[in-house]
Parts: sequence; C-alpha cells; structure tokens
Amino acid sequence: MINHAEAIRQNRWQLAPPAPSPLKQQLGHLHPVLLQVLYNRGLLDLAHIQAFLEGRYLESTDPFLLTDMDKAVARIKQAIVNDEMVIVYGDFDADGVTATVLLTEALRGLGLQRQQAQPYIPDRVDEGYGLNKEALTAIRGKGAGLVISVDCGIRSVQEVEHANSLGLDMIITDHHSLGQELPPAVAVINPKRPESAYPEKMLAGVGLAFKLAQALRLALPERANFDEAELLDLVALGTVADLAPLLGENRRLVIEGLKVLNTCRRPGLEALVRVAGLRPGNLTAESIAFALGPRINAAGRLAHAYDAAKLLAVNNQLMADDYARRLNQLNQERQRLTAALSRQAEEMIEPDAPLLFAADPGFLPGVVGLVASRLAEKHYRPAVVVEQGEAESRGSCRSIPEFHITEALDQVGALLERHGGHALAAGFTIKNEKLLEFKERLTEIAAVELDGRDLSPAVSVDAEVPLADVDWALQGVLGQLEPTGYANATPILMSRNAWVYSHRPVGQDSSHLQLWVGDGRVKLQAIAFRQGAWAGRLPDRVDLVYTVGVNEWNGRRNLQLMVQDIHPAG
Repeated sequence: MINHAEAIRQNRWQLAPPAPSPLKQQLGHLHPVLLQVLYNRGLLDLAHIQAFLEGRYLESTDPFLLTDMDKAVARIKQAIVNDEMVIVYGDFDADGVTATVLLTEALRGLGLQRQQAQPYIPDRVDEGYGLNKEALTAIRGKGAGLVISVDCGIRSVQEVEHANSLGLDMIITDHHSLGQELPPAVAVINPKRPESAYPEKMLAGVGLAFKLAQALRLALPERANFDEAELLDLVALGTVADLAPLLGENRRLVIEGLKVLNTCRRPGLEALVRVAGLRPGNLTAESIAFALGPRINAAGRLAHAYDAAKLLAVNNQLMADDYARRLNQLNQERQRLTAALSRQAEEMIEPDAPLLFAADPGFLPGVVGLVASRLAEKHYRPAVVVEQGEAESRGSCRSIPEFHITEALDQVGALLERHGGHALAAGFTIKNEKLLEFKERLTEIAAVELDGRDLSPAVSVDAEVPLADVDWALQGVLGQLEPTGYANATPILMSRNAWVYSHRPVGQDSSHLQLWVGDGRVKLQAIAFRQGAWAGRLPDRVDLVYTVGVNEWNGRRNLQLMVQDIHPAG
C-alpha cells in the first residue's frame, strides 16, 4: 500500500536564530515571541522597535532627498504656470493605476484643468508594459509638453530619446530595478539610484507618486488645493497589491492609508468593498491583498486598466456601482482562466528542469504572470510563461529567492526588445526568432546558479512555542504587528510533538484538512488548506508550523491554527 504521507512534498523548515541575549535583557518587558518576531524583521534597537509598535517612522520623509526631485518640481511648476498639457503615463497593474489616479488628482489640485492633466495607461495587449514610442508620438500630437511616468520608464532609454526628439519633456518616476543606463529625462526619480539620499529604498510606484505630490504641495503651497492625506487610500492599495515590503515608511503609509480607506470616501471603493463582501471600517492589508487588489488588477489583465482608474476617480454612485460590478465579473473570469491555463502550462513544462518554460499563442498576456506564479510556487523553480504573438512574444517571469530573475534577464538582454522587474518578478518582450535561444540561455544560467542547491520550498519559522502558550493573549500581542504583508508576514510559529485528537478532510473536493490538536493541556482547532492528502494517514503525533487565526461562526469567535505545514513528530 502506498504511503501517501511520504508522497506529500516535505518543505524545509528554517527556524530563525534566537534574538541575542543583550536585546532580550534590554526589552524584557516585551512578550518573548513578539520580541523574536521583531528581531526577525530586522528591528534591532529600542527606538525602532518602539516606533514600529506605535506605527511611527523615525527616518526623514523629506521628498526632496530623492535625487532629481527638485528638477521634477521645477519642470512641473513651469508646466502649471504656462498652462501646458501634462500626461501622467502609468502602468496597468494596481500599483500603476493607483499611482496614475493619485498624481493626476494632485496635478488638478495644483490648478491644472481637467483637459490639461490627463492620465494615459497603455493597453496590455496592443502596447505592452511601459513607455512606447507610438503612444509618445500620439501624446505629443495632442499638444502635450510634458509626460510624467509612474511605475514605469526606468529602462526606457530609447523611448525617452524618442520623446526628446519630438520636443516632449519626460519625468521618470519608477521603483523598479535600474538598468545599465538611465533614460535621458529632465528628471529620473527612483529611490534605488545609488546617489539618492532618501532613506526608504523600497517605495512602491504609488508611494513614489505620493512623494512627488507631497513635494509639489511643499513647493507650491499657494496653489495646492488638495489634502495629501486624502490620497493615502490609493497609496495603501497600490503598496499592498504590489507586494512592497510592509516595513519602514511603507508600513507607516499603509497604516495611515487604511484609516482613509476604511472611510470609503471614494464612491468607487465603497462599491468595490461591497461587491467583494467586505465591510467598511474593517478593512485590513489582507483585504487589499486578497479582495480589492485582485479586482483592480483584473481590469488591466482582461479588459483595460482605465476601467479600474475610472472606478477610483468616479464621484457618481450609480457609475461606481457599475464599475465595481464590472471589475468583480472580470476577476471571476480571471480566476477561471488562470486555473485553465495553469493546467495547460503544467503539461508543457519539465518539472525537474532548473527553469520552467511554457510558451503558447493561446496564453493571455494578462494571465501569464499568474500562471508563472503558480508554476514557481508548486515546483519551486523559476518559471517563464510566454504569450506568443505573430512577430513578437511577451513573457512574464516569477522566481524563487535563490535566483534573481531580473539580473538573469540582464545577462541575455541583447536578445530582448525590453525587460525589467525585481528579484522575484519580471517581464520582457522578444522577437519570435530569438525565443528558442532565449529559453536555452536562460535555462543554462539557472542551471549554473542553482547547481547544488536544495530546491525544496522553505518555510521561514519565526519562533518555536508550546501549544499551551497559544492563547488569546498571544493572539493580541501578535496583532501589534499589523498591517502584515510582504516582508512583515503574519508570524509563523512551530510546535513540536502535538497530539492529533481528530482530523477529517473538508472542502468540496476534500482538498483541505480540519484537525483538533493539543499537548495534554490545551486542545485547539486547526485548518490545513490544500493538505487533504494527509486524511486518514496522520500519525498520532506531529510537528506543526502555523499562524494564529480567529474563526468566527454563528457569532462565536475561537482561536484557530492556520497550518502551513505538517511533519510526523521526531
């Protein structure tokens, strides 16, 4: 008889090293698990720990510390004084859409008329990511004198040169990784520029747009007719949806942004909250990550991102309701297509290859990134999924911590028309005749860099605790870490040698596992999503890694372990 338990993928558990004794002595008033988690997040001194717990940020937030901010403000001031047409050129994901709406609102709040401050978001299918020459030519033809990019443009050297040749001035604001050469724009604002003195290097695109709006308000107080605090709901949305680290200034921006978001002052967001089944006043970073963000992203994936931009900007409630229903329908279709295309891609890959590669004309450009994510997560390999066009193809990459995908693309950059991204996610455009060579060379790079590494998923465990210590007090203490998200995840705890009192498969396809576990002193309910294969095969004692959650049912609230992984005890 097959031992199905042994067939289950065994993740590696990496328990964080203990906080040093001097720190424990200095901060002995803190709960030891909380202190350990804060240490794991890189908070190493009393001042920063206290600021973190109080939702404060100690470093400077002066936007003029960003390199070229003064140049950008001077050029925009000139445009305002001269009544020029200014175009905010964004991206079609949630970060780009929120940044586009935010900066457009700010420019109009500085005195530019509606027809003078206009958004432009490219079409994912017809134009692809980032600046493109045809769009810039059309923008210039409409009379614009200045284009400000948000969440794109840092690698668009040729496109900016083209704009300059048309007499079109460019300001680049982007948070993506730098290329070998900066575009020749009037100003290039990117916190990752090595000469930048700005402390926070990991702002999202919308966070950078907010800093530009903030700088403009400081430079033009007599013209500023907007409250920058009212823009923070957009900052929270884009920052969380783009998986920016929820540490440092980002954490502060999201905390303040959630306060604004929970007022639902924008009719479109209020409508979106309703269709997502959420309640105003109870919105968290998790609400953005799993409900609002995917619906905003769905517009750019399957239709046009203007649908999402209109929802964020609309003042009419009836129109807001229509836009929200539209995004909800698109998101449902996105879920269906992602599942179908993921199954198709699974049949095209070599699961044990150093790099997973799938290309097909039937892949949709708005879904390839999601399919790549599923492949990378399931097989723990970097994954590339490509939508093949007639002459050019567009691909999306998702990676693992052991392989910096954008640096790998840089190594084969001569084969690509354009590319860019981060360590774990990137995109590119390529001529079809170069696609096979690209696949071979990128696979070779992955084979060399990943050679000898243990390519099994690792679960980073924050602390080991006895099950008897998991109580409402601990749950309340860990709540001080909110908002949680990327780089400040909900703490993962480990308990060894837990008794399994009972367990059963749950869910429509029995893919999940419900358990009652304990250690003789306590008995706790637990749920293990996508681990139903353990049903009927669990040993009497297990080691668990989990997060501490709350199950609300019929007006009752119970602690519940959200089990991430299970190993037989010992």
